[in-house]
Amino acid sequence: MLRNLWLFVLLCVVVTSAEGQFVHAKGKLIMDASGKELHLHGTNLGNWMVPEGYMFRFDGGPQSPREIEALVNDLLGPLQAAEFWQQYRANYVTQRDVAELGRAGVNVLRVPLHYKFFVEGDDEGFRLVDRLSEWAKHAGIYLILDMHCAPGGQTGTNIDDSWGYPWLYESESEQQQTVKIWRRIAAHYRDNPTVLGYDLLNEPIPHFPQLQRLNPYLEPLYKRLTAAVREVDRNHMVIFGGAQWDSNFKVFGAPFDTNSMYTFHKYWTPPTQNVIQEYLDFRDKYDVPIYMGESGENTDEWISSFRMVLDKNDIAWTFWPYKKMEAPSAVMSFDKPIYWDEVVAYAKLSRRSGEAEKSVAARPSREHIQAAFADLLQKIQLDECHRNAGYMAALGLK
Repeated sequence: MLRNLWLFVLLCVVVTSAEGQFVHAKGKLIMDASGKELHLHGTNLGNWMVPEGYMFRFDGGPQSPREIEALVNDLLGPLQAAEFWQQYRANYVTQRDVAELGRAGVNVLRVPLHYKFFVEGDDEGFRLVDRLSEWAKHAGIYLILDMHCAPGGQTGTNIDDSWGYPWLYESESEQQQTVKIWRRIAAHYRDNPTVLGYDLLNEPIPHFPQLQRLNPYLEPLYKRLTAAVREVDRNHMVIFGGAQWDSNFKVFGAPFDTNSMYTFHKYWTPPTQNVIQEYLDFRDKYDVPIYMGESGENTDEWISSFRMVLDKNDIAWTFWPYKKMEAPSAVMSFDKPIYWDEVVAYAKLSRRSGEAEKSVAARPSREHIQAAFADLLQKIQLDECHRNAGYMAALGLK
């Protein structure tokens, strides 16, 4: 009996010690491991594991990861394309990138994930995030793991790499796979205090009227994913985004997890208190933290105004994005590679049956293709990038 009592006491000590190592929610506040209030401000590593067409200036061309990968396969061939993407992911985010962000005052990075890197038999996602986590730890930066591309798709648009419809909500098999992947991720990072939490689904359910009928499916799915996480990980925060691109909190009832946070995104709205008031009201009603996961793609003046509104109301934020091609609305930008205009022009061509001859005729030369993608791998490296001082100043970064 005495032995059992000591085992119980030891277990309690271990559990308390483990909980004390992690960022956690306390009422409306986000607390660090020591119990001190944590004010989070950072950026998103968009275009790293989840390429987006507009960040490559593919206007009128491929937009989703699978479409971009198809273009690269077309131009480089599948074997060289696979090598290109491995090198691309190695070059796009490096230890120096993370260290620079830490010195600039960033203390959190939201990391968009594609589920395909975390399925059984493919551990590239873990290798990338493990390495990032080590760099982040040394830079004093936390990580939020964001499921940007879930099995079946949670938006049905290019940003989730789906087939054009959000099958996740109506497919039991896709939900089972999403549950399995989140359980696998949570089991891997359950003892990692650099990981702050898990953003379970990025921007679920578009604003399209025909798809808003899916809203009632969202919170039950969050409960199912949270249960899978909690089977293996009691340490990390779970993060729930509202419907209609993380904007609609009316889909939520009372909080169902004691270590959770609710996230909203805002683009192209007035940068005023009125825009965020409904989220502040939600925070007050349920005594939970809220977090602005994405905003930006606007002028420095707009970003500065909105950031100050968030700071005034003690709202954590990660503006979008860290790095992209030829754009001032990011922490870093990089120049177009040589011959990139030829690649973009080719990417715009229709691939429909009957136009193959036209496409082949417009194809850049082999030499220009090789030079363009080799130069891209150089241009995305930190030494080749430009710091956007106005954007950084708008975020209050050094």
